[in-house]
Amino acid sequence: MREWADFNTTDAADGKVLAVSGPLTVASVGPLDYRLRELEYDPVRIDLSGVTDVDTVGAWTVWRASKERSAEITGASEQAQRLFAAVEQAHSGAPIRPVRAAFAQRVPAAVGGLVSRWGAGALGVVAFLGDVVTSAGSLIRHPRRFSTTALVRQVELVGVSSLGIIGLMSFLIGIVIAQQGAVQLQQFGAEIYTINLTGRLALRELGVLMTAIMVAGRSGSAFAAQIGTMKLTEEVDAMRTIGVSPMERLIMPRILASVLMMPLLGFYASVLAIIGGAFIANFALDIPFLTFLLRVREVVPITDLYVGLVKGPVFGLIVAVAGCYQGMQVSGNAEEVGKRTTKAVVQAIFMVIVLDAFFAVFFTKLGWG
Repeated sequence: MREWADFNTTDAADGKVLAVSGPLTVASVGPLDYRLRELEYDPVRIDLSGVTDVDTVGAWTVWRASKERSAEITGASEQAQRLFAAVEQAHSGAPIRPVRAAFAQRVPAAVGGLVSRWGAGALGVVAFLGDVVTSAGSLIRHPRRFSTTALVRQVELVGVSSLGIIGLMSFLIGIVIAQQGAVQLQQFGAEIYTINLTGRLALRELGVLMTAIMVAGRSGSAFAAQIGTMKLTEEVDAMRTIGVSPMERLIMPRILASVLMMPLLGFYASVLAIIGGAFIANFALDIPFLTFLLRVREVVPITDLYVGLVKGPVFGLIVAVAGCYQGMQVSGNAEEVGKRTTKAVVQAIFMVIVLDAFFAVFFTKLGWG
């Protein structure tokens, strides 16, 4: 059975004396510490004659109580005296909790730190883009150094493997656009314009935009996680050691695969969205399936297709650069891989939406609205 440290109070001519007994160790000092903190009077002495064993935690507990109560320690063994001297030298008067700055100081400091990190991140991205351009120029001059096998593998992962999920998503989005658009247009007897709405939105905006978001969540995160794990396991450093450029072998195939596949995936998604709209229109609006598709060809201008195809490579570049850049920034521990992967997805989706808004204004000014 465990023996606990305890104390008794005795009266002396000059005041009260605490007679501590039992082992003063980390396993048995808990109740004693609590009782010493709750003591309602200040003893003149703490007698340790009855202590059977002592460690650093027990010595610190008694020493702290003696300082708070202005009590003298007596009857301490040689071992206890050495421990008291050690804890006294290690004692710090600093507050347990750091002093919190005033609100007027904290807010500007936090904003300044955030702006500074943004600036450093922007410089890092610019430097990374410079490395990408340099590597692209080097591969153009020495095409034999480019790994075609790696490119084909990334094309399969980014494009072919994502056909199922992108097709299903686009088909359902087309159904939603047509159904919701028809509900609103029926109020004006203009249900036939559901075809215009579905066709133009799918080809011009939602097809490539939703595809970019899906690729960012699927492939962009994979880029960051794969490269980040290789950084942690020092595979990237090993590639540099044997004279293989990580930019040429890891980064460029992923960027090229994303740039090449995004226009195709965007067009594929747009077609599936139109098919989804035609599917629901056949049941909700009594518009025959083939009539819907033929009508799309008549009412949707070819410029809408061009707009979607122009956006695709740009969005693919953003997704790939965000994923690869964050992967190359991983350092320290495995937790960093998760953080960088999250940052890659968030940054890619944010930049895709911002650029999509820019493209909308730009092409409208060109008369492609």
